[in-house]
Amino acid sequence: MSIQEKPEHHPALWVPTLYFAEGLPYFVVATIAGLMYKSMGMANDRIALWTGMLGFVWVFKPLWSPFLEAARSKKSIVLLFQFLGGASLGLVALALHLPDYFAVSIALLGLVAIASATHDIAADGLYIASLSSTQQATYAGWQGGFYNVARFFSLGGLVVLAGYFEKRMAVAQAWSLIFGMLGVSMVLLAVYHFWALPAGRNVARPAGGMRGVWLTLRDVIIDFFQKPGIWLAIAFIILFRAGEGQITTIGPLFLRAARSEGGLGLATAEVGAVYGTLATVAFIAGSLLGGYFTAWRGLRRSMFFLILAMNLPNLAYFFLSTAMPSSLGVIGAALSLEMFGYGFGFVGLILFIMQEVAVGKYQMAHYALGTGIMQLGYVLFKMVSGVVQGALGYQHFFLWVLVSAIPVLLLSRIVPIGRHEQAAEAAAQPAAV
Repeated sequence: MSIQEKPEHHPALWVPTLYFAEGLPYFVVATIAGLMYKSMGMANDRIALWTGMLGFVWVFKPLWSPFLEAARSKKSIVLLFQFLGGASLGLVALALHLPDYFAVSIALLGLVAIASATHDIAADGLYIASLSSTQQATYAGWQGGFYNVARFFSLGGLVVLAGYFEKRMAVAQAWSLIFGMLGVSMVLLAVYHFWALPAGRNVARPAGGMRGVWLTLRDVIIDFFQKPGIWLAIAFIILFRAGEGQITTIGPLFLRAARSEGGLGLATAEVGAVYGTLATVAFIAGSLLGGYFTAWRGLRRSMFFLILAMNLPNLAYFFLSTAMPSSLGVIGAALSLEMFGYGFGFVGLILFIMQEVAVGKYQMAHYALGTGIMQLGYVLFKMVSGVVQGALGYQHFFLWVLVSAIPVLLLSRIVPIGRHEQAAEAAAQPAAV
């Protein structure tokens, strides 16, 4: 497969679709699969255990990221794993008709997760290698926004469509159609990206075959942990997601829980309507504005406000658990506020990893390490959220989520941010006479 490096297309032609392709399989594994298994009669504990275990693929993806440095270009990796992801989703569609469909489909979803996580590494590396620091900040909102267009497409669109199909045919057949559509979507994106993506040549390709790759892996890890202030940065990344990991796990359960249990008692279609449509649109708007805000002010001067923006709107859930409204309009407005703030603030973490942690000759591999740590923070707080909510109840749990933001706010005043911005500003100053 020959890949043209020139002419390179404008980032607006490939950043949105690249991150849509990055988000789609992730939301399939994280959300859509659970809803599918629920419709097919699986118990909640079994669904949570196995779909939760699939999430660890994104935590450990840095372990194979150095092997991708051996490829000729990042574009070739992106295309390969978009095709593989699409094929795996298609196989899930077929597996749902087997007697032991659960075990087979979980295994295939594992392949989807591996393809998705590997694609993430290459896609993020391509983004970093192809755009300047200013462009990275400008398009960070597009990056996060269109990643979550995939949430809109899957949770807000395909789940509603699945519900429509379920009323007219067998459940397995309904979800086979949905996964078939997902597979075709990924293949079509790969075809488009063959034309649209820049090449993203790897500049640090290891020599010496497999031994060279292993040496590169060792060098990548050593170089990463020798970065100045890296342990402080790791703590910052993990704590940044403390509130998010809990709210995104318990929030939808609160919406579905019966009012006698302290929840809002919404139907699945209603949750899809408010969370997968209105709230996702608000997230995209917040992501776009957050990217432009950070490009305007710079990461160092923006970070405190980005963390506030990401966490303060979680008051919306406390309001819902206190007021217990029945109006979908009120619920949708509250969740839209929460998701707007989350989208606006999440830009800060992406840019911190991109511009502070991933800097160096192994940008792609180090960004993968950073995002793996980011996913670890999400998973750790996700895992404890059920226990905390059970102990506190919904109302006090949402207050606890707000308190969880305090450590990262304090840490943002200590962790080095914007060192490269400051160096650039200093270099731009006229020399003293």
